[in-house]
Amino acid sequence: MPTDEATALSDAEVEEILTEGSLELTGRLVAASNASFLGEVRLDGAALPCIYKPVRGERPLWDFPDGTLASRERAARLVSEAASWRVVPPTVLRDGRFGPGMCQRWIPVDEERAYVDVVSADFDEPGWIAVLEAEDHRGSPVVLIHRDEDRLRDMAIFDAVINNADRKGGHVLVAHDDRLWGCDHGVSFHSDDKLRTVLWGWADDPLRPKDRASLEELTVALEGELGSVLATLLSPAEVRALVQRVERLRLTGRMPSPEGSWPAIPWPAF
Repeated sequence: MPTDEATALSDAEVEEILTEGSLELTGRLVAASNASFLGEVRLDGAALPCIYKPVRGERPLWDFPDGTLASRERAARLVSEAASWRVVPPTVLRDGRFGPGMCQRWIPVDEERAYVDVVSADFDEPGWIAVLEAEDHRGSPVVLIHRDEDRLRDMAIFDAVINNADRKGGHVLVAHDDRLWGCDHGVSFHSDDKLRTVLWGWADDPLRPKDRASLEELTVALEGELGSVLATLLSPAEVRALVQRVERLRLTGRMPSPEGSWPAIPWPAF
């Protein structure tokens, strides 16, 4: 399918193709910590590039139950859509060559644009927020920065809600059509506070009116069908913790701040 036709597909059509189409693997992301394969899904003449992460290829983690990362990726997509953040590409659970796993629409990125960066300490351009001062491998002072951009702030509050423990700079994707996407949400939704992100630039800032509207929308969804679906993807304790995080944000009316009991920045940051 030509690129312009694929772009015109609705999310429902994309998810149908991802779920029902034939999946052919074309490569592997060798740098990924878990088994991650590039592929193409075809259905009724339509073809979409995708990434497939089989459950059997998930690396065991000390703080997350084995075999649950794919379900967390699907849960992240559902929460993003329910709150109208729309920062997670269409993501489904399906079988593939290596068994059940997560299948997500592949987002070709604009390599010339970055929303998170590491710059020299004398960097001084408007539209950026400094997050962390550090030193590079030569011992020179550098600063971790991210854009002061409305859509990126949507991603920051989304991460706070799902308790994302791994928002690296490389997990913020700028597509060629200027859409902003986030990827790699497998280590999210833990019942303990584990927020670890490069997007701390709005820490303790008051919520925007649109944030409050999204949280209200998500609260209603959690009380209905979304809550029932998430119960099949996450543990009861994790669903309760999600509801509590949403309520806490609504009550405090502020973005979260690093608490000191858990590393605030993922390592590596990219």
